[in-house]
Amino acid sequence: MPIRTQIQKLLNLPDAIIEHSENASFGDYSTNAVLKLAKKENRNPLAMAGELVEKIKANLSTSQVAIFDKIEVAPPGFINFTLAPEFLAKQIAEILDKKENYGVSSAGEGKRIQVEFISANPTGPLTLGNGRGGFFGDVLANILAVAGFDVKREYFVNDAGYQVEVLGHSVLKDEQAQYKGDYIDKLRKKLAPTPKDGLLGFLVWGCSWFSSKDPKVVGQKAAEYILKNLIQPTIKDRMKIKFDEWVSEKVIRESGEADKVLQTLKVKGLTYEQGGATWFKSMQFGDDKDRVLITSAKEDREQSATYILPDAAYHYKKFSEDKFDKVINIWGADHHGYVSRLQAVGKALGAWDEKKLEIIIMQMVRLFAGGQEVKMSKRLGTYITLDELLEEIPLDVARFFFLMRAPNTHMDFDLDLAKEQSDKNPVYYVQYAYARIHSILAKSQFPISNFQTNFKSQIQNLKLLIHPSELSLIKQLIRLPEIIADIALDYQVHRLPQYSLDLVRSFHKFYEECKVLDETNKDLTAARLALCEATKTVLANALLLMGISAPEKM
Repeated sequence: MPIRTQIQKLLNLPDAIIEHSENASFGDYSTNAVLKLAKKENRNPLAMAGELVEKIKANLSTSQVAIFDKIEVAPPGFINFTLAPEFLAKQIAEILDKKENYGVSSAGEGKRIQVEFISANPTGPLTLGNGRGGFFGDVLANILAVAGFDVKREYFVNDAGYQVEVLGHSVLKDEQAQYKGDYIDKLRKKLAPTPKDGLLGFLVWGCSWFSSKDPKVVGQKAAEYILKNLIQPTIKDRMKIKFDEWVSEKVIRESGEADKVLQTLKVKGLTYEQGGATWFKSMQFGDDKDRVLITSAKEDREQSATYILPDAAYHYKKFSEDKFDKVINIWGADHHGYVSRLQAVGKALGAWDEKKLEIIIMQMVRLFAGGQEVKMSKRLGTYITLDELLEEIPLDVARFFFLMRAPNTHMDFDLDLAKEQSDKNPVYYVQYAYARIHSILAKSQFPISNFQTNFKSQIQNLKLLIHPSELSLIKQLIRLPEIIADIALDYQVHRLPQYSLDLVRSFHKFYEECKVLDETNKDLTAARLALCEATKTVLANALLLMGISAPEKM
């Protein structure tokens, strides 16, 4: 159990926030919970904190006493907790015992969570924005699984509707074309050859594909080709992401499920007709305006369902049939305006709300090279694909860089730094540390298995770890379960790469200040090598969660 969780239980204050102290003189953990409670109850916070500390000490079990060196009050009413060196030493033994399972918990109680991410429209290759959301979703799913949830990954294929028709126009290069680029030119040659392409094209690809100039038909074929030959290979082979399921919007539209949602809304009196279109009374459920469900007929277009209906049917199935306890959608910044309408229809159907369906918006990515921003636009054909980026830099680097920023912040991707093969590059800084630890352990030829198989008898040696940098490193090591627990609650995945950097900095400080291989003191050497092995284990676990390799040599 994470230390912070144990402190929260001791306090017995459900809303108490336990934070890591920036200043060691304030202990290792601190809380201001009493300040808020005293204000509410109109009491002296310092006196109230003192009473609570005495109560905690009186209620401590024998095992809990060993956890803390000090529990004390600080003005104007903070409670500070300092961990005992003996307790910290035992944590090394626990890490060595649990190995790759250190940080794994059952907190999620097997609850079913679906993470739906990337889901890029099949109108072109994946972009940097898709990469950011893709790696974020993959790592979030990893963390939720380790935290005890039953996690499923899903990709929703938007292979129907207006954008597919626009793709068809673009391949046909008519007056309604919007998408440009080499891939459009290649698709035109494959899917819509002109007479100058000759008979061979028709014989190879089949007359049925090309005799039609219907943008819907051409767009559908183009979308299928892009998904199969551009998007899926990038995800599987380049990004190393595996989805449990790929769901087609086209199939949902054709299944009749969207029509059932429409009828349900009509029966509830939540639709109306206006201007030849069918509208949903979404303002009644928190949206800023009512939304069109079925468009009106136009000269160049038949009536059709907007994206709300198939999306509503798609999400309704998640909760009613698949029985997910929670669904997390990870969308690009251009979908921000769509959140309120999808949540509105969920409330109207009585199927989900903001607690059951959480939507995370990934902000924009700007690529910089040579100090200049590289402009990107899929429709103008002037953008860098994710494949092109992964040809320039290794997957490990791409993953770490994309994960370093919180989803609600804009990201500047520094391509020059990403190409830097030194410890200036943050991912290499972390990997170099892992390789160094491996080298130290290999050089020592110390049987770490002694600690792993008989760690209880080795506690005495571990008590020798009393140097400030040793204790500081151990305190970083035991934060991994807390980091995992925090991310499983608020989905702030960027904490994990930041934690890895903090851990490596602590290790370097320890390595600089403490001689690991000391022939004059074999017991201390054994303890420090055990600390190195524990650091290697925790760092490997963090890298694995991020989908980043842990090289033994660099």
